[in-house]
Order: sequence, then C-alpha cells, then structure tokens
Amino acid sequence: MAETHTDETIGMAEKCAAEQLVETKVEPDTGLKKTTENKLPENKEDLGNNEQCIKEQKAGITTEESCTENTSDIDSGTSDTPHKFVTPEKLIKTQMDIPRWEKSQAYSDYIGFVLTLNESVKSKKLTDECEVSETCQKLVEMLNMLDKWIDEIPPIDQPQRFGNKAFRDWFNRMSENVDSLIKPLLPAHYQEAVIELKMYILDGFGNYTRIDYGTGHEMNFAVFLCCLYKLRILNERDNVAVVHKVFTRYLEITRKLQTVYRMEPAGSQGVWGLDDFQFLPYIWGSSQLIDHKRITPKSLPNPDYAESFHKQYILFACIKFILLMKTGPFGEHSNTLWGISGVPHWAKVNSGLIKMYKAECLSKFPIVQHFTFGTLMSIQLAT
Repeated sequence: MAETHTDETIGMAEKCAAEQLVETKVEPDTGLKKTTENKLPENKEDLGNNEQCIKEQKAGITTEESCTENTSDIDSGTSDTPHKFVTPEKLIKTQMDIPRWEKSQAYSDYIGFVLTLNESVKSKKLTDECEVSETCQKLVEMLNMLDKWIDEIPPIDQPQRFGNKAFRDWFNRMSENVDSLIKPLLPAHYQEAVIELKMYILDGFGNYTRIDYGTGHEMNFAVFLCCLYKLRILNERDNVAVVHKVFTRYLEITRKLQTVYRMEPAGSQGVWGLDDFQFLPYIWGSSQLIDHKRITPKSLPNPDYAESFHKQYILFACIKFILLMKTGPFGEHSNTLWGISGVPHWAKVNSGLIKMYKAECLSKFPIVQHFTFGTLMSIQLAT
C-alpha cells in the first residue's frame, strides 16, 4: 500500500523548511558573494527564485567568496619565489576551535564552492549536454582507476558482517599510487601541490582503521575539487561537469565501496539523519529539480520515480540507493527525507538543506576535527 502524508506530518515539514529558508543575493557574473537572512516569500513567484544561500549561524561572516575566483593567495609558479606547499595538519582540536574554523578562509572558500556549483546545476538534468574539459575527463579517469581496483580486490571471508578488511588492501593501493593519480592533473609549476592535494583524496573515500564512510569523507573529496579551482586547474566553465560527471562518478565509487566492503556509516544519526553516508548530492540534486513542472518533493518516497529518474537527477539516484539498501516503510527508515517530501517547492528544500549542511555537518566537531589545513585550505581569517 502506498504511504500517505498526514496533514500533521506535512505541516511539521513545512514549518521546518520555513524555519530554514533564507535568501542569497547573487551577482550576475562573479558568483555567490553575500548572504543575508530573509523572511518567507509571500508569493509563489518568490518561491521559484532560488538565488539563495545562508547567513552564517555563528561566525558572523557576511561575505563568502567563491573558491573558483578567490585564487590570489596562490602564486602562479612563474615568479622567482614560487608558492611553497606544505603537509596539511589537523588544527581543530576542541569544540572551542569551531568558531575559528567558521571564520577561516578555508570555510569561506568551501562554502563558496558548494554554493557556486549549487547555482550552476539549477534546473539542469544529468543528461543535458555540458562542456567536459580535459581536466574533468582526467578526473573521471582517475576515479575509473579506483573503481578498477575494487574489482581487483574482492572482499575476504571473515566472521564480521560489516567492515570487510579487504578495504584496507584497496586503501593501501590507493595510498601507494596517490601521487601518480594526482600529478597528471597538475601543470608543471604546480606539481609540488600534490603534498596538499593527496591528503584530501586519502581522506575522501573512508577511514582505513574503522572501515567506515560519512559526510566528512565526502567533504574531503569536495575540498580536493575546490583546491583545483583555487589553482585555476578547474574554472567556471567546468562547474556543471564537475557535478554531473565528476561528482556523480565519485558517488558511484563510494556506493560500490560501501556495498562491496560493507562499510559502516560514520557518525550516522540513524532514521533521524538525512542519509547514512552522503549530504552534498541532496543539495545539488534538489537544485537540479528547482522549477520542474511535474516532479515535486512529494515524489521523493515514490520508488517508481526513483527508478524512472535516477539517471537524470542526482536526488533520485540517492533515493534509489536507499531503497536498495533498506527495507520497510520509507517514513520509518528515512524519516527526515519523508518530512522533506511534504515541502511544496524545491526552492525551499534546497535552501533548507544548505542551512542543515552548515549546522549538522560543517559545525559539528566530530566531523570537522579530522579536517586538515595547509596553504590551499587555510585556517587564517577569511579576507
């Protein structure tokens, strides 16, 4: 029997989304710049305008530069004193360090990256044509190699149901070859950047010891891409392909790792979390669906929509994977997504998810304590 929303459930979901709704002001050609809180839109036309992001909840930051443009702090490599890259280190030691992180250049660059790509894929399908640069193609080839290694390193027989130790063999192969994976992406004058970039790759596919994966690992891979923008190896023409080609391929690899090696979710909130493993695909995926004439958030729990649209929309690929991994009523195993499906418009869903990402992922010590800082992602105060 199909599940139905009660008026109470939808009302609570709409209230939650309403509390999370904020507005972003976007400059025409320069990317996302400034965030300000805003009241709920008063008409349907306003709901369709999703040029929104969120004022910092704690840090008081009022400007957020897109990392695709904020590259002045990275030397071009052509001067007499080329930029010196360093081994990134963990600097968030206690909960008291969170405000420093939220005011840092790294945080500003990363949020700018997320919001810029969010705007770039608005109302676009995965099947829409987009420019795929040589760099994006090389990134996909890098991910294809990681995929191939999964096939070459099958899970081992072991008494434990979860956390197959063959993952460590796969991780070791990635670690041994990480320099050779990254260097083809870099021009000659940025070859030394591999010392920083490889940290975000090694932390982007799960934890070697715990054999788990979560939003912190997802964030590290996204930061790797953000760094390529800061180095101007990627540019604004790559924005759509970075999400539609590179990031979706990354999601395929991580889902394969999760299923083949039975990885545990890192820091999962169970039925009260958005997803056991991911967050960014829900942000960018909801942006894809803004202003869609037929598909509404109410379609989220419907398995027929997941089956029909998973190749066109990131969000339905996420739902398809959930339905593959979990059984029972959708509202019981994915309560937060069930609540979101009661929100009337994708614009509200998208803005609410951005706020939720900041609060539930980027401001949580258990997640960001593992983040490493170097010269590309700096702990210094944002400028």
